[in-house]
Amino acid sequence: MTTQLQTKSPRDKWLSVKRGFMGKCPHCGEGRMFRAYLKVSDACPACGEELHHQRADDAPPYMTIFVVGHIIGAGILFMEERDFGVPDWVQGAGWAVITLILCLWLLPHMKGALIGLQWALRMHGFGGNEEAATLPASAPSLT
Repeated sequence: MTTQLQTKSPRDKWLSVKRGFMGKCPHCGEGRMFRAYLKVSDACPACGEELHHQRADDAPPYMTIFVVGHIIGAGILFMEERDFGVPDWVQGAGWAVITLILCLWLLPHMKGALIGLQWALRMHGFGGNEEAATLPASAPSLT
């Protein structure tokens, strides 16, 4: 008599990250992940996948700053090298506005991508019912 190990079905990491980046449910790709600008829905309205497990915390702002900093830094260096004759005060004001717009646009996308990655890796409770069964009975409850 042989026993077969039950393994969890793999989740496509890149597809989940892509769906999250687009603000869609990482499971079905149909429902909206956010109910407000950065407020994650408790569950997907299309498939019912619970999304309240997410723990994005400070990672999305750090990733956003990293990406926007590289874009703005490259733009500033390009403008300085080409010397288009734009006054410094105009460049300063322009780069500040572009930085603000890029950060505000990219932040929810980064948060969605991170939540999609957490879902694909089964982190923070995204493992489903089988994850709850593996916890020891003496484990303290957080609720």
